Amino acid sequence: MDAFAALGEPRRREILRLVSSRELSVGEIARRFDVTRPAISQHLRVLKEANLVTERRDGTKRLYRARPETIAELWAYLEVFWSESLRTLKVAAEQEEQQRRSRHGRRNESH
Repeated sequence: MDAFAALGEPRRREILRLVSSRELSVGEIARRFDVTRPAISQHLRVLKEANLVTERRDGTKRLYRARPETIAELWAYLEVFWSESLRTLKVAAEQEEQQRRSRHGRRNESH
């Protein structure tokens, strides 16, 4: 599954935030939500398939943690996307301002 599709669900984004700083078990994660443990397991499976989290077994526990390299890739992609979008927005705003000034100048000349 695509990482962006996986992160389209708000609970998955919150789970990813929770496991970004330390490993947590399914039970530890589930306690923070008002859904069942199996529902959290399903969300974790989606995040794992999207390569956003790792799973480590410790006895009978499964511990989850965010994959920093995948998060870094997403961040880099978004950074380029936002930089390009902001550049486009800046150019459009500057053109609009220039047109506004030009219209305003012509109005003053006609008085």
